[in-house]
Amino acid sequence: MLVRLLYVSRAVDKHNGPAIDSILDASRGHNLHNGITGVLCYGGGIFLQAIEGGRTAVNHLYNHIVADPRHQDVVLLHYEEIAERRFGGWTMGQVNLSALNKSIVLKYSEKPEFDPYSVSGRVSLALLEELMATASIIGRA
Repeated sequence: MLVRLLYVSRAVDKHNGPAIDSILDASRGHNLHNGITGVLCYGGGIFLQAIEGGRTAVNHLYNHIVADPRHQDVVLLHYEEIAERRFGGWTMGQVNLSALNKSIVLKYSEKPEFDPYSVSGRVSLALLEELMATASIIGRA
């Protein structure tokens, strides 16, 4: 059974670029072997991540993220059983939230800076779908 999980967290060290690279590298290696796909968005010390795959693998990965010392204030925004993947082209695509086009952000947010803590999980998922449609997600694998 496939599921999709969406969460938001704050980076413990929001100015640590190597930590983001480390998370992406580890994700891509781990996810390929566990049938997990998704997208990691980051910027301003915030991570927004969609994870898709088998229920057991996704739940295990989410529990690992909650316990990861690089993350704090982890909040589950959305969880659903799915018939097919939306982010199947990425073992872990990436988006820099700080570099988003402000007009796209304003479609989904009250302010030009996107804050996943202040919107619903469905809104965050809609933003990710738009980013996919506009080729804003990089790191296809």
